[in-house]
Amino acid sequence: MSAAPESKIREFILSNYLFTNDASALKNEDSFLKRGIIDSTGILEVIQFLDDEFGVKVADEEMSPENLDSVNNLVAFIKRKQA
Repeated sequence: MSAAPESKIREFILSNYLFTNDASALKNEDSFLKRGIIDSTGILEVIQFLDDEFGVKVADEEMSPENLDSVNNLVAFIKRKQA
């Protein structure tokens, strides 16, 4: 893996949902759903991104805000899945 998961996730969210490369537009703890950054369709795209970039499969029971709703939550989820 060439870049840290946090960096790749931030770049993916900023470019695909916020349409900017301004890193200050997204804090790692920002809720994607509460801020209206990502809707339910977007979450499916994030799940595909996790599979493509990190080889992480998301089971139905893992599709929760605790796992997928912020950069911090995604990084922690990836670390748990790769442990």
